[in-house]
Amino acid sequence: MTTEDQQQAQALRQGDERAFDDLFRAWYTPLVRYAHTFTDGDLDEAEDLVQETFAKVWTQRTTLDFQHSLKAYLYRMVHNQALNRLRAQRTHERFSNHQLRHMANEFEPPQDNPELQTQFQEVLNALPAQCRQVFGLSRFEDLKYREIAEQLGISIKTVETHMGKALRILRHELAEYLTLILLLTRLTNL
Repeated sequence: MTTEDQQQAQALRQGDERAFDDLFRAWYTPLVRYAHTFTDGDLDEAEDLVQETFAKVWTQRTTLDFQHSLKAYLYRMVHNQALNRLRAQRTHERFSNHQLRHMANEFEPPQDNPELQTQFQEVLNALPAQCRQVFGLSRFEDLKYREIAEQLGISIKTVETHMGKALRILRHELAEYLTLILLLTRLTNL
């Protein structure tokens, strides 16, 4: 570690805001460029990663252990933040896909109920265009959120938003039909 790095690290540990500001100004842009390599071209997400890294540097400044150089330490922190975010996104995506597939099964109209099929199709057709398209790709073509996002040129978060909206609308509009079917099913099973 250079003498300058040691001095800056010591100033950070002591809570020197000017030292932190100097560190931020010197490394923000290069770190965003580095983080950008982990975010599939999403500059906002890259900036978030770097901002989270600097927030962590500040909150943990008294316990940070700079072994080699501040530069190496910052790059390693951004790298770890990016990997953690990717892991969290994958876990969230798997959970969301599982949950939405399970929820979407509620909306598969029984083949022996033409009235419900007609109502289902009417509600589906009334959905906003992109919402209907996302729901169709997920439900009827069994595509994963990432595949839908790539195919439509939108973010995974937007896919999740459209699916949630579609399911809420379907659940609301078909509630009385679904309740009636459940009641009839229970009565016939008695």
